[in-house]
Amino acid sequence: MRKWLSAALWILAGLHIIASETMAGYPERPVRYIVPSAPGGSPDITARILTTELAKQMGQQFVVDNRVGASGIIGTEMIAKAAPDGYTIGQGTLPGLAVMRSLLPRIPYDPEKDFQSVVQYYYTPNLLAVTPSLPVKSVQELINHAKKNPGALLFGSSGNGTTFHLGAELFMLMTGTQMVHVPFKAVQLAMTDMIAGRIHLMFNSVASIQPYVKSGKLRGLAVTSLKRSVAFPELPTVSEAGLPGFEVVAWAGVIAPAKTPKAIVDRLNSEINKALASPAVGGKLTALGYQVVGGTPAQFAAHIRKEGAKWADVVKRAGVKVD
Repeated sequence: MRKWLSAALWILAGLHIIASETMAGYPERPVRYIVPSAPGGSPDITARILTTELAKQMGQQFVVDNRVGASGIIGTEMIAKAAPDGYTIGQGTLPGLAVMRSLLPRIPYDPEKDFQSVVQYYYTPNLLAVTPSLPVKSVQELINHAKKNPGALLFGSSGNGTTFHLGAELFMLMTGTQMVHVPFKAVQLAMTDMIAGRIHLMFNSVASIQPYVKSGKLRGLAVTSLKRSVAFPELPTVSEAGLPGFEVVAWAGVIAPAKTPKAIVDRLNSEINKALASPAVGGKLTALGYQVVGGTPAQFAAHIRKEGAKWADVVKRAGVKVD
C-alpha cells in the first residue's frame, strides 16, 4: 500500500512538473481576445491599446475578435464557453457581468461562476451631451426642458443595460422626468443621429464622444463621475450641476473561462499590470479620459459582485425593462 501511494505521489509530482513547464511557455500561439461590442467603441478602443502592448511584452499575437449583440451577452457567452486554456480570453464589462443578469430573466452564463477574473484595468465616466439644436446649455436647463415637454426628448444608447441606457434611466428617476429610449446596434450610429438632430441627447463614453464635443458637433453638459474628468475639466459633474450623488461609471477588465489554470491567470495578471504602468497603455488610457485600475484577480472578482448588487437595486427602483 505504501509503495502504491509513493508511486502515485511521484506520478502526480511528475504531471505537476510537466504542467508547470507547459504553463511557463505560455503563450505559444496567438491568443484570441473577444470584445463583446462593435469596432470603434470604447471597449474596442481600449482592448486594442492593451492587446497591442501585450503582444510586444509576451511575444505572441493577440487577435481582437469583435462579437456584437444582445448588449454584450453574445460575446461574453463565447468567453464563458471557450476552452479554459488561456488562448481565448476577453473583455469583461459592466453590462455583461453586472447589469444584464438583473434585466433579463435568464442569461446563458453565470457572471460569478463561469469566469475567472484576471484584472480590472479601467473605469471611466460617461459624458452627457445634447444635439446643438436643442435649446439647453446646462443640466438644469435640460431638466427644465424635459419637465415642460414630457416624453418629447429622445435619448440614444448602444443597447439595453449599457451605462448609456442606465445613466439616462437613473437621470429620469432622480429628476422625475420622462424621455424616450432609442437603442441602436452601435454607439456610432446613435452619435450620427444625434449630430443630425434625429435624437436629442445621450450619455456616452468620454473616449468615444470627445472628438464630437471638442469640434462643436455636439454640446457637452456634464460628466457622470463624482470627480471631474481630466479630458473635460471645464465641464461639471452631473452631481455638481444639480443632482447630488448621481454617479454612473463604466468599467472593463480581462476575464477568462472558469477553470483556466492559475499559472496562466497569474501570468496574464502580471503582464497586464505591467502594461497598465507603461506609457503605451496607462498613458494612452489616461489621455483618453480613463482611470487606470490594475490589481489582483480577487479584487476584480469582488468588484464584479459589488457592481452586480448595486445595479440590481437601480434596475428595480427605476423599473428598467428590456425594450
